[in-house]
Amino acid sequence: WQALTEPAFTSRYWRLTVESEWAVGSPMTWTRNGVTTADPAQVVLEYEPYRRLSYTWPTLRPESEPAETAAKLVAEVAPERRSQVTFEMEPQGQMVKLTVVHDNFDPGSPVLERISNGWPGVLANLKTLLETGETMYGK
Repeated sequence: WQALTEPAFTSRYWRLTVESEWAVGSPMTWTRNGVTTADPAQVVLEYEPYRRLSYTWPTLRPESEPAETAAKLVAEVAPERRSQVTFEMEPQGQMVKLTVVHDNFDPGSPVLERISNGWPGVLANLKTLLETGETMYGK
């Protein structure tokens, strides 16, 4: 649970921080590459500690993307509705099964294409951190 909600953890395996008061309706801020993204529509949708967490996905900002692709990417995704991500945790003996569902995309979504390539690495890095105390990036 801490790995999903504490900036000290998210910064290690996700290379960004996610911060909130963690209550339904609370705003969230994301900081990536030194750029903080905050938006009134970027909120916690569900919060059931150690069981379920859901929130709206942040919008892309040009200053948080590589300069050579920023303007084009932001223009492509600007008209899209916000997607949402849900984390479900189920105890299984001494382990916890984590299910991640990211949905609510427009047809042909460029955001869906980007996150589909990103989630496998994020989750592998999270697993490595929780199992070994280190990430695939090292300490």
